[in-house]
Amino acid sequence: MAFPSDRPRRLRQSPAMRRLVAETHVRSSQLILPMFVAEGITEPRPIASMPGVVQHTRDTARKAYAEAAALGLGGVMLFGVPEHKDAQGSGALDPDGILNVALADARAEVGDDLLVMSDLCLDEFTDHGHCGVLDDQGRVDNDATLEIYAQMGVVQAESGAHVVGPSGMMDGQVGVVRAALDQAGHSDTVILAYAAKYASAFYGPFREAIGSSLQGDRKTYQQDPANAREALREALLDVAEGADIVMVKPALAYLDLIPLIRSHVTVPVAAYSISGEMAMVEAAAANGWIDRERTIDEVITSIRRAGADIVLTYWAAELAARLNR
Repeated sequence: MAFPSDRPRRLRQSPAMRRLVAETHVRSSQLILPMFVAEGITEPRPIASMPGVVQHTRDTARKAYAEAAALGLGGVMLFGVPEHKDAQGSGALDPDGILNVALADARAEVGDDLLVMSDLCLDEFTDHGHCGVLDDQGRVDNDATLEIYAQMGVVQAESGAHVVGPSGMMDGQVGVVRAALDQAGHSDTVILAYAAKYASAFYGPFREAIGSSLQGDRKTYQQDPANAREALREALLDVAEGADIVMVKPALAYLDLIPLIRSHVTVPVAAYSISGEMAMVEAAAANGWIDRERTIDEVITSIRRAGADIVLTYWAAELAARLNR
């Protein structure tokens, strides 16, 4: 009987051998922890659809920043949950608004030991839940929104953000934020552009997390899940406008777009493993249908394997703790 001379299984025969030849690695420094900081609460508020994730108070958030730095995470991405909203999302520009004070708290807690990142979008602050202001016909007004984004970028940088993340998918958002930052003397502030952000069904738990007031949908400005070439066009436009990092969101259902964009840009590529991805894994694990830790590892490894240099994940702290053992 003839046996094959090429035996790939030789390189899988033990944990030590598999570690030696592993092609993809996940490191704590590549992980970003998204966090929610809420106004007007005295205890952390659990998010039912995202087991283990909470809306933090300012005090509990400070502890989480310190823990993230100690774990060697790449950074934290902060989202604010205000008590009051209005049509213009004015809380986003208030230096004493919840997101901006959370940024200041984080920077005071960790200094430059951990990157403090800020979501730059109006959806958390508008009473209609859209990522921009509306015109008299109820449509998102791209150019009027850009004026607010430019101001937000400056306020967030002045509050302490090392990195701002324009996420509203407005045309030209990176360019106006870059120009405003530079003019205000914040030329070192990094822009992480949500370049390929899709109108996805996977955002459901996130909307609970920020107490979203969304009316309608975001299909006129977030990308169509059917389109891939459009994602590349968006990413290239963002790089041309001054993006330092570009991101694909969601990650798991859009893994094909990560290598597509990675092969066309020289800036780092991030991917956001979002709330719905987390919720599916947690629900299946809670029912005993899958091995939770192995599945988490597999999901995040798949995003890295696809080409993402940076991964935003709600499991970042848990993963880092295991990686650091």
